[in-house]
Amino acid sequence: MPTGFASSGETPTGADRGLAHRQLAAAAAFRGMATDVATTSNTANSGAITAALKTPTADIQYDLSNHSVDKPGDPSKRAFTYFVLTGGRMVYASALRLTVLKFLLSMSASADVLALASLEVDTSKIESGQTVTVKWRGKPVFIRRRTPGEIEKEVAVDVGSLRDPQTDGERAADPEWLVVVGVCTHLGCVPISNAGDYNGWFCPCHGSHYDASGRIRKGPAPYNLEVPEYKFTESDKMVIG
Repeated sequence: MPTGFASSGETPTGADRGLAHRQLAAAAAFRGMATDVATTSNTANSGAITAALKTPTADIQYDLSNHSVDKPGDPSKRAFTYFVLTGGRMVYASALRLTVLKFLLSMSASADVLALASLEVDTSKIESGQTVTVKWRGKPVFIRRRTPGEIEKEVAVDVGSLRDPQTDGERAADPEWLVVVGVCTHLGCVPISNAGDYNGWFCPCHGSHYDASGRIRKGPAPYNLEVPEYKFTESDKMVIG
């Protein structure tokens, strides 16, 4: 019974009962229609799922109706973009090149350092049999003007008996002049000129004896005295280095 009739206390008439019956029938019909639509939709979805399982495919279609898609850029503006990017890379490469060049140039020797790399010596005041000491690259250098007797003695030495075999001609381009670095090859001491058992050089640190050709003859030193690069630019001018 409809609630309106119950609250009013009135007895429903036949017309009222007919109207209520028709309303109930319409509601039942609407529920049946909704059930049919849901059943039809479920059946369709089940069929699509079954078909997808039986024949899988990589061709998947997505619904992009609710998504914004960026449009591709204007092709006429790409050339300008490429030009800007290429120009920037060229500027960067040039800056990097300048940086590397500055670094390499900073490592090169300066003019004053190059001047110290070579040393000119006036040999006109050096007497026969005399040894003078000059400083070259922070090291002492012995310049000895040998006598004919010293030259003859050193040339006659048996090279096979030497610890560091070298002929006198290999160490002295001009037999009259011998140029050696004044640093003992043992531990770096400075030997004494015109001393030792062979009247060459004697190292007082550990007793190494060198002859008048700068060759090790006795003591712990393993090698001969070093002969630096030198040349005569004039008859009385020598350049070391």
